[in-house]
Amino acid sequence: MPRHITAPTQLPGPGGKTIEEHVGRVNTETTSMSVAHMIAPPGWSEPAQQPAFDEVTIVLRGTMRVEHEGGVLDVGAGETVLCQAGERVRYLNPSADLECEYWAVCTPAFSPGTVHRDDE
Repeated sequence: MPRHITAPTQLPGPGGKTIEEHVGRVNTETTSMSVAHMIAPPGWSEPAQQPAFDEVTIVLRGTMRVEHEGGVLDVGAGETVLCQAGERVRYLNPSADLECEYWAVCTPAFSPGTVHRDDE
């Protein structure tokens, strides 16, 4: 039977990032995938990570910079990036003035224990 999600759960985000989890371990107790709407403030960044999940990032506005072992990738509004499990990446908003709004889909679902950030 379809499950109607009427509201996301607001989660704490590193560096002032807004995270609204629609589907995932917290809001729906789903472990197979997570879907979250996020807003990264100007100049936002988080530590490098080597997650144990695939992550699709769909940028709605602004730019998401993805630093990876092969270089740097800037993902703009209307674009998508797929980072596969085990890849070492670092996400940041390179703009000093504009927010970056995006959706993130992770499989399996995001969890603090499987993101493997450098500071953890």
